[in-house]
Amino acid sequence: MSPRPHNLPLGILAGIGAGAFWGGVFLLPKVLPEFSPFELTVGRYLVYGLVSLMLLAPQWRRIVRVVRAADWVALVRLSMLGNIVYYVFLVEAIHLGGIAIASLIVGLIPVVVTLVGSRDHGAIALKSLAGPLLVIAVGMVLINYDLFAIDPGGADPWLKLVGVICAVVALGCWSAYAVGNARWLGKIHAISSQDWSLLTGLVTGGLAVILAIPVFALSTGHEASAWMNFWIGNAVIAIGASVIANSLWNAASRLLPLTLSGQMIIFETLFALLYGFLFEQRFPRPLEMLAIAALIIGVTWSARLHQSHAVQHQ
Repeated sequence: MSPRPHNLPLGILAGIGAGAFWGGVFLLPKVLPEFSPFELTVGRYLVYGLVSLMLLAPQWRRIVRVVRAADWVALVRLSMLGNIVYYVFLVEAIHLGGIAIASLIVGLIPVVVTLVGSRDHGAIALKSLAGPLLVIAVGMVLINYDLFAIDPGGADPWLKLVGVICAVVALGCWSAYAVGNARWLGKIHAISSQDWSLLTGLVTGGLAVILAIPVFALSTGHEASAWMNFWIGNAVIAIGASVIANSLWNAASRLLPLTLSGQMIIFETLFALLYGFLFEQRFPRPLEMLAIAALIIGVTWSARLHQSHAVQHQ
């Protein structure tokens, strides 16, 4: 069976939409700082799993007939990497280092994914992407220089170091997920992007159930109002950043070449920064504005290169 054709405009829109929802993930640890990374992870994915189960139930018999054993194994692996482990380390990085470290994570993921995707058959040559990748790298340097050097926030350097280590681990997990998910979606044709997202949620929810007993048993006491905010916040994130955003991301992975779909993660950074500015009730500083402009230019430039490459190889 021939591979699915790419659709750059729709794929880019799907990537932007996923980034808009994912950007909200960065605020939750700030809004609920009293909860641990494991508590936030289990809470988010318990709700995600429950919502996915409800949406899958009416069509379960149809879906289960086309899901192979290898698909279930892939779902467990991808769910663990891209959801459970990634989110635990991301929340810890935000708790210890703040949004600066989170920006570093999502800034490096497109570079890692692009380097891997450039080896795929028919992908645009890596040297052709040198320009936009350089612009994106400059944007990430500007963001992190501003956040760490100009506005360090007085945080303990050792805590920031631990936060950086957590960020690096999260970077590796999500890079592996992005590449693995895109390639697996390219091999299956009987499962839609939406169904794959819901199956991912179901499997992740199952993993969260396993973790829930020890995590909540060891949890320190929280006020009833805190628990209410906890479940409301996790419900919003589970539906928006997991169910909806993952469906959009899977659609982008199918519609875009891997080298471009990886760079769409940049929009998660842009929206995270936007939400951060709104949360802190301030405007971006000059270097932050330059960094955001560089990221937009880099992604737009890359999209144009992919468009030209697609036209030339039709």
